Amino acid sequence: MALEILTFLFAGFGLGSMVLAARSVRSVRSAPGALVRRRPPVWGSALLVGGCVIMALAAWSTHEDVRYDDFGSAVTLLVAIVGGALVLLGLGPFLALLLGVAGRWSVLARDRARTVPWIAATMSATALAVTVVIVAAAATSQNRADYRPEARPGALLVRYFSEGDAPAALAAVRRELPGVPVVQTYRHREILPYNLHADGADLPEQDGFVTSGVIGDGALLRYLTGDPSTPYEENTAVVVTTGDAEVASVTIEYGLFGQDEDTAPVVKQVPAVVVRPADPSVEEVFLPAKVFRGIGQDLRPDALIVDPSAHSTSVTEQRRLDRSLGGVAQTYVERGYQPPSDWRIVVVAGHDLLRVGAAAPGGIRHAVAVDRRPGRRPARARRGRRRPGLHCAHATFRTPVTLPY
Repeated sequence: MALEILTFLFAGFGLGSMVLAARSVRSVRSAPGALVRRRPPVWGSALLVGGCVIMALAAWSTHEDVRYDDFGSAVTLLVAIVGGALVLLGLGPFLALLLGVAGRWSVLARDRARTVPWIAATMSATALAVTVVIVAAAATSQNRADYRPEARPGALLVRYFSEGDAPAALAAVRRELPGVPVVQTYRHREILPYNLHADGADLPEQDGFVTSGVIGDGALLRYLTGDPSTPYEENTAVVVTTGDAEVASVTIEYGLFGQDEDTAPVVKQVPAVVVRPADPSVEEVFLPAKVFRGIGQDLRPDALIVDPSAHSTSVTEQRRLDRSLGGVAQTYVERGYQPPSDWRIVVVAGHDLLRVGAAAPGGIRHAVAVDRRPGRRPARARRGRRRPGLHCAHATFRTPVTLPY
């Protein structure tokens, strides 16, 4: 979403910069001695000053060494980008002025009404590509630092299916992955929230909230610990964590279905032990399914897991399983943080636009001085005039260029 906003923002302001640049050129017949019109540079100066002020305020708002929330960071970044886009818009009228001053040394200045918009397009494409690269690199680094895996590396999750589709989802997994053991997790049939408390340990958190734990059997416990020899007891909870903690019991507070909110919750104390996982990213509380069935809670399947220790799911197998599920469930394979690559499309498009913007002024018939001396070829003269712009464009992106000579 942010990439689309950034692209449309720069595209709109870049188009405005092209329009202002074209309208700032004064006709030679109406005013032979004037370089540009009067009003466009005034508007351009106001936009430049406003954009610089906005960017300075955005930079000043982040001078404190504190942690900013996602909404505040997004607003600050958007304000700074808008300021930069205003600067880009305000530079349009000054391009015509610059070409007018350099008219004696540049053949592009001989028809500024046609060349200036293309130069503004080149400037806009360069600004867009550079901004996208910077923002994408910063966002990727931040997202990689904040990434929290949803399962063990290589594990396959099949989830978000209804209670009626649970048998079909399990059958599809066994059909596509024959002989591979499948681990099941459970949750309450009705939405009955419960709270966990453990003295002597900081329970794992997800998105800032204490996890409600996972409910299952011995196969789920061995998946969490990564050790097939982990002992399983039907009446004992397990705190799976890499931290140093001593937990003797876990307290479960829950409400009964149809119970009034003012009624005190039911408290169930379950013996607990602490186990270190093989994968340090696993932080969870395992709760045996028998404990909840013993207090009258009705459970239903919640997700299916394929332990990576038993089978590593490939991309082809995941796609085949998706087709077999037919939309009744969603699959997910934990492969670590995958940086987005859609921003490269914008950079490539900006690079192509940069090529066109750099080559178009040299290809305009009235903007190129064709050498008509005897023995000279006009086509070769036009091609020679076109090379400096292309070399400048490719130097911006450090990409190799091969031109016919």
